[in-house]
Amino acid sequence: MRRGLIERNTSETAIRVEVDLDGTGAYEVSTGIGFLDHMIEQFSRHSLIDLRMKVEGDLHIDQHHTTEDSAIALGQALLQALGDKGGIGRYGQAYSPMDETLVRVALDISGRPYLVWRAGFSQEKLGEWDTELVEHWFHSVAQACGITLHVELLYGSNNHHICEAIYKGFARAMRSAAELDPRKGGSVPSTKGQLGG
Repeated sequence: MRRGLIERNTSETAIRVEVDLDGTGAYEVSTGIGFLDHMIEQFSRHSLIDLRMKVEGDLHIDQHHTTEDSAIALGQALLQALGDKGGIGRYGQAYSPMDETLVRVALDISGRPYLVWRAGFSQEKLGEWDTELVEHWFHSVAQACGITLHVELLYGSNNHHICEAIYKGFARAMRSAAELDPRKGGSVPSTKGQLGG
């Protein structure tokens, strides 16, 4: 049962996140930020990770805390569900095309958090979501989950397409990395015998 449950309550946000790594991509997401909901739903659907997320944040201030804390809680839930990481593929990569846009995402569930971000946006908002927070969301999820994550926009011009292609690419890469490989027999995919630490 590769499932994770995180409840995270601070003076800025109250969050409950549940994940099932071996799901079908079913989701229920409510962060209070419509475009962020849409992106997290894309992550669930294309990773086949079942996901329930409920966030109540201080949106009367701004979107920063809700964005950051949703990513931290999701990363922690994924990490919990991965357990000792025995039998996983560990590495994942995906090219994600969306109309005129092409994105490349590669990741390693290494226990060593790191983000390389080579993408950007030409407008300040997608819906009501501040585009400067997209990179921060990925930085936060990488830190909390302990993954090395590389995101690169190869080309594209439509900001909606760029953001959606990034989330779908992340989803497909995470699916490959988190799936169990029956040939590994449950062994941790590292010559050290552990990932991280």
